[in-house]
Amino acid sequence: MEKEDVKLKILSLIEKIRPFLINDGGNLEFIDYKDNIVYVRLTGACQDCPMIDTTLKDGIEEIIINEIPEVKEVKNIDKI
Repeated sequence: MEKEDVKLKILSLIEKIRPFLINDGGNLEFIDYKDNIVYVRLTGACQDCPMIDTTLKDGIEEIIINEIPEVKEVKNIDKI
């Protein structure tokens, strides 16, 4: 799959995930896709949540990797 196709699929999945995070006062922002790694920023209530790593690895990353085998990891980029 072409990089742009992967990126579009990632964006589509993020749009499906976001409502769940928004319900809890958080949000998810796509930053970049490079070298088979998706870079995102968890914002709002997600930033300070003690479950942020679980949400990222066992939730967001698992969903994205299951749908897009090209993706090897999802990393959270702290607020700039």
